[in-house]
Amino acid sequence: MSEWVCDCCGRWRVSVELIRGRYRFRLTRRYPERFGGGRNVLGEVGSVPELEELLRRRTPLTLADLHEAA
Repeated sequence: MSEWVCDCCGRWRVSVELIRGRYRFRLTRRYPERFGGGRNVLGEVGSVPELEELLRRRTPLTLADLHEAA
């Protein structure tokens, strides 16, 4: 599984997962430990254009704001 993280704060993450033989992009938001930690799944899509639309609707980010997690 590969994962991309936002440059600004690291809270927004996009992972690529193989689900039932198809690759899906999953957008999540991670919460700091002081707020209980955990993550909230904001959506799953099957293509890059759909991912761009999901990012535009649910976050202040674009694809250019993401980098591969180390």
